Amino acid sequence: MMVMGLRRIAAPAFLVWMGASGVAMGAVECRDALYEGARYTLCEVDAQRDSLRLFLRDSGGRIFGQFTNIARDLPPPRRLVFAMNAGMYHGDRSPVGLYIEDGQQAQPLITMAGPGNFGMLPNGVFCIRPQRADVIETTAFIRQRPDCLHATQSGPMLVIKGALHPRFLPNSPSRFIRNGVGTDDTGRRVIFAISNQPVTLHAFARLFRDHLNLPSALYLDGKVSRLYAPAVGRSDLGPRLGPIVGLVR
Repeated sequence: MMVMGLRRIAAPAFLVWMGASGVAMGAVECRDALYEGARYTLCEVDAQRDSLRLFLRDSGGRIFGQFTNIARDLPPPRRLVFAMNAGMYHGDRSPVGLYIEDGQQAQPLITMAGPGNFGMLPNGVFCIRPQRADVIETTAFIRQRPDCLHATQSGPMLVIKGALHPRFLPNSPSRFIRNGVGTDDTGRRVIFAISNQPVTLHAFARLFRDHLNLPSALYLDGKVSRLYAPAVGRSDLGPRLGPIVGLVR
């Protein structure tokens, strides 16, 4: 079963909020945004210039669990410049649904509806390939059979071909800290977003579609949502995570 009831621990007090210009970290630019009265942090990656990747276990087979463990594991001069939790997971931190790392599949694709956000179809896959990254709805993923170097399945889809998920309610009472990822049709523009206050899924999806103009977006998680962006003073703390997406320079 998926992890439930985890509490998000607030970011450190030295968090720096940026102006509209943002702060660049190589090919990653993180900035704050205010949309419909809610605060978000956005981190944009040019997938054509920099290669995103997924992390789950270290070379000894131990779950990383925390951003700092990944950062410490990297041999100099490599450094982690951005990371975010990247999908739902079981109690042992193993991924729920498809998980591919360095071309090796560790978990199979799940196509059936089920309980919780993951099973709220349509869900989707964040697929990373050389010089591009795409959010792909699960049934389209089966048809296309992309050769993903890294992939994580999550759900629900937030935006599908420019349309919001049909089950989202504008006035839903369910509000959480949430994070997700959206991509454009070229696979080059990739934006990760985390809310800095509780929001509905409907509001979070509108952020990607209406504010960021992205036709495809995928929900990664809520409650446990965390961001690592040291250039802007952010390294969120909390319970151990499962899959993590990051960028190494």
